Amino acid sequence: QVQLVESGGGSVQPGGSLRLSCAASGFTFSDYVMRWYRQSPGKERELVASVSIFGSTNYADSVKGRFTISRNNVQKTVTLQMNSLRPEDTGVYYCNARQNGRVYWGQGTQVTVSS
Repeated sequence: QVQLVESGGGSVQPGGSLRLSCAASGFTFSDYVMRWYRQSPGKERELVASVSIFGSTNYADSVKGRFTISRNNVQKTVTLQMNSLRPEDTGVYYCNARQNGRVYWGQGTQVTVSS
């Protein structure tokens, strides 16, 4: 049974930090590109960051220099370190695994940035 379980969301003031984690099971984690998406209120789901099977990373322009994605193929986890958070970072953050035509999603974790 495939599972992606996110954790680490919460409420934080602008300028603060959060660390999201996604624990994977039920598939060969090291063979999958891992991504974090977010859906902000009233907006479509957008790609935030991705890490390839080789460890190379890409980021949305809006989070470059503030967010860091990393993966641990032994522990089968992917993390998103979020620093210098802004109110516009508020949303539900989803973990995503993709390999060719196979796509898996987590249930999402809420991040709220507000003073």
